Amino acid sequence: MKVNGKVIVVTGGGSGIGRELVLALLKEGARVAAVDISEKNLVETVEAAGSLPEKLSTHVVNIADKTVVDALPGQIIAAHGTVDGLINNAGIIQRFVRFKDLELAEIERVMNVNFYGTLYMTRAFLPHLLQRPQAHIANIASMGGFLPVPGQTIYGASKAAVKLFTEGLHSELRGTNVGVSIMFPGATSTNIAVNSGVMTSEQQSSSDMKYKTTPADVAAQAIIAGIEAGKYRVLIGSDTKTMDFLYRLMPERAAGIIYNQMKALLPV
Repeated sequence: MKVNGKVIVVTGGGSGIGRELVLALLKEGARVAAVDISEKNLVETVEAAGSLPEKLSTHVVNIADKTVVDALPGQIIAAHGTVDGLINNAGIIQRFVRFKDLELAEIERVMNVNFYGTLYMTRAFLPHLLQRPQAHIANIASMGGFLPVPGQTIYGASKAAVKLFTEGLHSELRGTNVGVSIMFPGATSTNIAVNSGVMTSEQQSSSDMKYKTTPADVAAQAIIAGIEAGKYRVLIGSDTKTMDFLYRLMPERAAGIIYNQMKALLPV
């Protein structure tokens, strides 16, 4: 599905990959409904859009709140006339600690945003997408959704759930007008740790310097290219592509490589 002239909903549109998706889609000629829990971040996205805000609507929404999400399609259709695409990008990570050290409330928060938020959004918008001549759903998983990352076990479990949910949805929607893609970004230059409340800006900057990351705008372009090409699966970043190959070839050794890279972040 070409995005030009289409109406695309982007969750997490206030920062990181989500903001870059909003800006890139606008430049490609799409109309965009940016959804985010932070009104401040959405205002900054509008400012970054510059001369294109007439094609952009913003919606302050907690995607983990099913009642609020259920009302969202009507609001977006009122603003844009229709809806052709959904990019479930919003997500949070957990504290960099072992599973045994996480509180149940922290676990539920990650699952509610990452998995149930994606599920609620998809459930709310799918009936409208099925009415369009051509439509697309793109769900953002993570390299951590197919490869275990110590200190991010629950985050990884939430993204693994997104992975299989998306693959199942793809199978169920074969032969319909709705395409479905699953995206796997690796380490990306975003403020996800800060927005998730698990790091300060200074801590994240220090952490990012230790690892090669994919710029958020590059990740956004790869996601849009995947949607336009109708790809089933998109690997974003050299780290994701390398680890996907290694994990298929020798899963335990690949898991050990990631452990050795990440163990310094874990408390003793």
